[in-house]
Amino acid sequence: MPLTDEGRLRERLAALTTQYGQHRSALIPILTEVKAAGHEIDSDAMQIIADVLDIHPVEVYSVATFYAFLHPERQGQFVFRLCKTLSCELQGKAAIADALQAELGIGFDQTTDDGVFTLEWAACMGMCDQGPALLVNDVVHTSLTGEKIREIVAECRECAACVTEVTA
Repeated sequence: MPLTDEGRLRERLAALTTQYGQHRSALIPILTEVKAAGHEIDSDAMQIIADVLDIHPVEVYSVATFYAFLHPERQGQFVFRLCKTLSCELQGKAAIADALQAELGIGFDQTTDDGVFTLEWAACMGMCDQGPALLVNDVVHTSLTGEKIREIVAECRECAACVTEVTA
């Protein structure tokens, strides 16, 4: 659920500005927190962040759309980012990309209808010696195989089911 309820968001931003400060340099950490809480940064949230930090909304939009990990569009609970560099290509990235698409049932730059998974490409993760590499949210997976992909996806599905049961 997006974090768009104005009162709730302003309350959360008050806590974040206590932690990070109420100035322009706090923008990236605040956007990161808002993205993590709601899986997106919608236009209402951008406006409220701009108001709280006393900056123009276009500055918030510019930062949110510039950084790949912050882009404002809604993403799944689990964001899978497969390294697209040459070194990962030479270590079997194409087979891993096919396995991810088959397991998740989506293509790259797509999110599953249930909002659990997003699949996208990523620039180098610095794991060239252990490729192909995959980032799932903040966890790096290396030396991938089709079997490892099936295990990773199954683990995420299990985790997503637990969250759904707890919140239902």
